[in-house]
Amino acid sequence: MRRYRHGLVLGKFYPPHAGHHHLVRTARDRCDRLTVLVCAASVESIPLDARTAWMSEVHPDVRVVGAVDDIPVDITDPAVWDAHMAVFRSAVPERVDAVFTSEAYGEELARRFRADSVCVDPGRTVFPVSGTAVRDDPAGCWDFLEPPVRAALARRVVVLGAESTGTTTLADALAAHYRARGGIWARTAVVPEYGREYSERKLAALRAEQPGAVWSDVRFDTDDFPLIARRQTERENAAARTGSPVLICDTDAFATTVWHERYMGGPHEEVARIAAAGRGDLWVLTDHEGVPFEDDGLRDGEHLRPWMTARFTEELTRTGRRFVTVTGPREQRLAAAVAAVDELLAEGWYFADPLPTRGGDAPVPELR
Repeated sequence: MRRYRHGLVLGKFYPPHAGHHHLVRTARDRCDRLTVLVCAASVESIPLDARTAWMSEVHPDVRVVGAVDDIPVDITDPAVWDAHMAVFRSAVPERVDAVFTSEAYGEELARRFRADSVCVDPGRTVFPVSGTAVRDDPAGCWDFLEPPVRAALARRVVVLGAESTGTTTLADALAAHYRARGGIWARTAVVPEYGREYSERKLAALRAEQPGAVWSDVRFDTDDFPLIARRQTERENAAARTGSPVLICDTDAFATTVWHERYMGGPHEEVARIAAAGRGDLWVLTDHEGVPFEDDGLRDGEHLRPWMTARFTEELTRTGRRFVTVTGPREQRLAAAVAAVDELLAEGWYFADPLPTRGGDAPVPELR
């Protein structure tokens, strides 16, 4: 089997899936150096920089470059080929010895690069998946996606509320409900509340100095909250990489903005910036009405619960976040939350159509 000095893999990777990665790995094994050229049209939903970042993460031993290519696709039109090649050559000006594809256009693409054409699994027998299939049904193709793509596509559901309103109980029950579906859904994860872990450590540290200390003796500093928001977001992003198409989060950075108000009396710009960059899709607000206050040793804000519920509602509304408020007994709250999540999942994932391809598999005429 011939080995090449410089190979090329070219594609849209919209989004990248196991078939694409098989192609890249096959090419890498046969080349001293491999370039992956990611081409994206402006009309497509997934930004070019996201696709190049995903490919670079999965294939750290290859060079990944990106190019915007808004030229109509027609493999039977010599002028269209010329225009595409100008884009490709601008992005990859070096000598290419082999072009690796799984597509019908591979022979002509290689000829224009004056390179060998290497066809890899054109029948998609190794990984029976396509970009169209992923766009049509990401959940159905979940096991063909790599962690960074899963993290980007996972629907993130945030459960939030005032103290002792059942947020953790509901988050755990929601995750258990979806895990019971089996298959890929069995991997549905819950991201615990980092702020609680942080609070436990603060209380433990204070008790090391003052053995009789209680929660009301603990004092927060305004700089505690950006740290909590960042750690919560980091854990959320990590869990989304390995879980199912839905991720349940017991609070998030957005909720931390209101908790900062509760403890420090006003907003915090950095926490707000972290929250604005969040990836949530649905927020489930647990109402305080009808829920007895239970002091578990880290709570002292029973009197503040109506205020916090109101502030969560106001901020969710002001920032345009999609949310549902759940009330009543535990079973009623779970049913309402499940209905809201099911509605979100039923909407599916939106991907703008790629530029249409004309010419199909027709032979390419003699080109200039």
